[in-house]
Amino acid sequence: MRLRFLGSTSEAGACPSLYETDRGTIVVQGLRVTDAAALADLRHVLDGETAVEVPRELLAEIARRVLSVNIGHD
Repeated sequence: MRLRFLGSTSEAGACPSLYETDRGTIVVQGLRVTDAAALADLRHVLDGETAVEVPRELLAEIARRVLSVNIGHD
């Protein structure tokens, strides 16, 4: 699998960051959620899975960029 950096809201491109894969999926790089109460709220966590916190602003910015690129090519 190969990754293409999409963006970050952190200084100097640190985490959290989002990447697009060559398989059409998104990879999240960020700090693992360790708060026990928050983890207890998760559903159906499989072996090998973890939760990563991502600011809404980062998701909104990437969505705007991806949608504008996709709309521009239609």
